[in-house]
Amino acid sequence: MCTSMTYATSDGQYWLARTMDFGFELGGNPVVIPRKYNFQSVTGRSFTTKFGFVGAGAKLQDYIVVDGVNEHGLSAATLYFSDEAHYSDQPVSGKLNLASFELVNWILGVNQSTAEVRAHLDQINVVNFALPLLKANVPLHWIIADRAGHCGVLEMQAEGIHWYDNQIGVMTNSPDFAWHRQNLGNYVQLENGGQPDRQFNGYTAKQIGPGAGALGLPGDYTSTSRFVRAAFMREYAPAVPDKVAINTVNHLLEPFDIPRGVKLQANGKFDYTQYRGYMQMSNPTYYFQPYQSSDISAVHLTEALMNKSTVTDFPVPREQQVTALN
Repeated sequence: MCTSMTYATSDGQYWLARTMDFGFELGGNPVVIPRKYNFQSVTGRSFTTKFGFVGAGAKLQDYIVVDGVNEHGLSAATLYFSDEAHYSDQPVSGKLNLASFELVNWILGVNQSTAEVRAHLDQINVVNFALPLLKANVPLHWIIADRAGHCGVLEMQAEGIHWYDNQIGVMTNSPDFAWHRQNLGNYVQLENGGQPDRQFNGYTAKQIGPGAGALGLPGDYTSTSRFVRAAFMREYAPAVPDKVAINTVNHLLEPFDIPRGVKLQANGKFDYTQYRGYMQMSNPTYYFQPYQSSDISAVHLTEALMNKSTVTDFPVPREQQVTALN
């Protein structure tokens, strides 16, 4: 379960931010995948990247990256899409056959924009394949954004591949994006101001303090509620310059942070926010904030890192730092 949103700065730049909410311990860190890196897929196929990228990943059979940004400012994130994702049962000859959890590697490794991703979708085939860590197929959909401000959602369902232009700029989990988009019609009364007085048989009811415009804004952890809340917060977030935007996107994601223990799954495990990831597209940089600390670590995508022959892994400290003032 995850929440994602784009953010536009006052100087015309863009970010993609996400929470990674899951019950199974993923243990990822920021990693840089260099140019011309040959990915070995669990399907037995391989492909070579054109572009370097940085994101949150872990080494399994090969490095699996679940969100990140590449050297051209294209960014992407995986989100859980339970019960609705549908993949091919068999590899298709003449296409690049990948597992769902490998798709971000392809999106960021060979494409420069959302338009290119959309145009190249006929080159890939996503195959049902179990993630070794989970020993199960991983149902996913993807939010993809570029430095020109374009955003899309990619979903693969039984009736085929769907690409949605995402003007809303947010995405969560199931149901599908089209449902979430229509559901916003149930919340057209929301605003960041107040509400007018109301008459009830001669009695004048007045709002109780500021913030009444957000009455009815859902605050629970369901994907449907998080989508509405993210759309509301993104809509009214102030635009600040790109160089200081990390502070704003950090605050925008705070209301979606899920502490351990408050969201119980049917299997008895708890979903919680294992990390938050922030992708700066103008100056490709990945910011990583683990659950165990409110400190933010940054990895800038440099020429030296992109021209290496191997992946660079950046372990992140997972202990809260406190500044003593006396």
